Amino acid sequence: MLNRWLFKHIDNSSLIIFRVFFGLLITLESFGAILTGWVRQTLIEPQFTFSFIGLGWLQPLPGNWMYFYFAVMGIFGIGVMLGYKYRTSIIGFTILWAGVYFMQKSSYNNHYYLLVLLNLFMCIMPANRYFSVDVKQNPSLLKQSMPQWCSVIIIAQMAIVYTYAAIAKIYPDWLDTTFMEILMRGKKSYYLIGEFLQQKGLHYVLAYGGILFDLLIVPLLLWRRTRKWAFITAIFFHLFNSIVFQIGIFPYMSIALCVFFFPVKTIQKLFFKSKPFYEEGELVVPSYKPILLTVFGLYFIIQLALPLRHWFIKDDVLWTEEAHRLSWRMMLRAKHGIAHFTVVDKETNKRTIIKLDDYLTKKQKGIVSSKPDIIWQFAQRLKQQFAAEGKDVAVYVDCRISVNGRPLKQLIDPKFDLASVKWNAFKHSDWILPSNDD
Repeated sequence: MLNRWLFKHIDNSSLIIFRVFFGLLITLESFGAILTGWVRQTLIEPQFTFSFIGLGWLQPLPGNWMYFYFAVMGIFGIGVMLGYKYRTSIIGFTILWAGVYFMQKSSYNNHYYLLVLLNLFMCIMPANRYFSVDVKQNPSLLKQSMPQWCSVIIIAQMAIVYTYAAIAKIYPDWLDTTFMEILMRGKKSYYLIGEFLQQKGLHYVLAYGGILFDLLIVPLLLWRRTRKWAFITAIFFHLFNSIVFQIGIFPYMSIALCVFFFPVKTIQKLFFKSKPFYEEGELVVPSYKPILLTVFGLYFIIQLALPLRHWFIKDDVLWTEEAHRLSWRMMLRAKHGIAHFTVVDKETNKRTIIKLDDYLTKKQKGIVSSKPDIIWQFAQRLKQQFAAEGKDVAVYVDCRISVNGRPLKQLIDPKFDLASVKWNAFKHSDWILPSNDD
């Protein structure tokens, strides 16, 4: 049964057309990041970036070299789209994109994380076996089919993403539309739709519709009777998000992923009418089956476990941010804060008030004033900088934050020397004060 579910061969039209869409979208993401100023603002203007903890050595290339970096990514994206030197192109893009993702947290986005995972999938899929330059140059690569696991892992991954996104929304500020009202307030100046987005009734539709969409879209796409209407709903949902929230390629990537939910014959007739349809359903169990099952098993266990880890950490993740990342907690809260860093020379007891403008960009100041892991990282950086001057220092932080429009409250215990504490990714940090919310 498992063999037929994973290793039965099916027509590969869905994977081939997805490769084309995927390549186009990552190309647009790469060159668009240059043209919109994202590369300049996020990776060139800062003196340094806040990389993932443990990867402090991973920093942007100096000068304007990050423009070249993204241009190379764009070229790799074109290679993926055309199926030209596909394996080199997709692996090259995956490495460079993962580098961008892990080297900065100023623009952390769950969609960027999803793109890392999709890239990994595309690295191992036979996505260049039809309608590709590779096949034109080497006809022996031509194939009309693919093992069914190519579709199964995509569907399973999207089911995890949507399900955890729905569960994360079930909290008071979402259910009473407090957060939705704050979110839409920032869209009031939008031409034509700005005032419409302020309607309370619409906030309830968006809040509860968002939960229902995330919870039901995968089952409804899988069921033949509801597939067409679910797809139409998905198009409307993702285009709305694209227009209102301007979240890059993710809405269009989500629409493109729907090709894996439709019968392969439908996709073949729609996109590749001249392509012979593969109907044999041949069962090909590869010699590497044990390795494949082990890797996929471990991968999906991790994917199921990561979004649950915040339940085992003290206090509310909305407040502490501990275990927030890699958990599909998307667009859930509005947070801002004020932070003051004081460096104390342990030998002379001299106190230095840090001017954040001397170290950080406007975007970086926003996260260093509200996110505990970034606050800790900045304290560690200050310690290193003063150590380079031959000084042994302590770093104290007075930080107050507001979550979803509530009054500012103390986030960091100002008595703790953050320069001397170690980061622990698996349990609560005592220097983060409790939220004291019910």
